[in-house]
Amino acid sequence: MLENTINQDIKAAMLAKDEATLRGLRAIKSALLLAKTEKGASQEINQDAEIKVLQKLVKQRKESADIYKSQNREDLYQIEVEEIAVIEKYLPKQLSQEELDAYIKDLIARLQVSSVKDMGKLMGVANKELAGKADGKAISATVKSLLA
Repeated sequence: MLENTINQDIKAAMLAKDEATLRGLRAIKSALLLAKTEKGASQEINQDAEIKVLQKLVKQRKESADIYKSQNREDLYQIEVEEIAVIEKYLPKQLSQEELDAYIKDLIARLQVSSVKDMGKLMGVANKELAGKADGKAISATVKSLLA
């Protein structure tokens, strides 16, 4: 279970006085607690929900990092990048662009999609099958380029 792993890793980071890792781990722990206590949520969250929480954290930090980079705030940008690295350790291995291209080509053949009009159908299946393995933006960009 991810929560137990995070708690153990927080203790290790505290002992090692690793501030960057500790920030990232505390963000994960906080987000998991919020997910567990949401209205309608059960006491335990499943692995898919954990992955979605982690992906959301990474996405938020990437967006913040982009803003900080554009405003020449290297100090704040670095904090976001450090936290992204910590959070990504707990996500499944991400597909490379080559693997993503191959997967999308195979999916296009399986679903017999031929035009951009069918992109919604393709994206729905791709997002479901690649949950946690590829970023939604990367999937969308790859689908668009292969259908164009």
